[in-house]
Amino acid sequence: MTVKLIPYLVMDGNGMEAIEFYKEALQAEVLYTQTFGEMPENPEYPLPEDAKERVSHATIKIGESELMLSDTFPGQVHQSGNQLTICITTNDQAQAKAMFEALSDGGTVTMPLQETFFSPAYGTVTDKFGVGFQIHTGKSQEEM
Repeated sequence: MTVKLIPYLVMDGNGMEAIEFYKEALQAEVLYTQTFGEMPENPEYPLPEDAKERVSHATIKIGESELMLSDTFPGQVHQSGNQLTICITTNDQAQAKAMFEALSDGGTVTMPLQETFFSPAYGTVTDKFGVGFQIHTGKSQEEM
């Protein structure tokens, strides 16, 4: 069983600028970056043209630590205080479900735990203390 806690920043359309800033300021190495325009299209949520260059997900490495970030999706509210969440990554779907359910008790589910194109079990929740969490289950090597 592997579990990692990773800070996750949510930017307001300036995610690429933040990546470049952290590369210079913190000697960060970009491990992964994807824009909303590079994601599979979803007809239920058409993507405005001006949002295609926004960051849907990025991972940078600073020293021995990782930092994840994305831009808000068009229509989502960005405000000071909600731009930082904790991403809990595990390779065990049952563990992901148990943690998600425990954090949901007294909290608010913002995205139910579900299969996505990037994870077999992913969801977001704000716990009863107002702390935002993303629960992410990594795909096994066979699924990749």
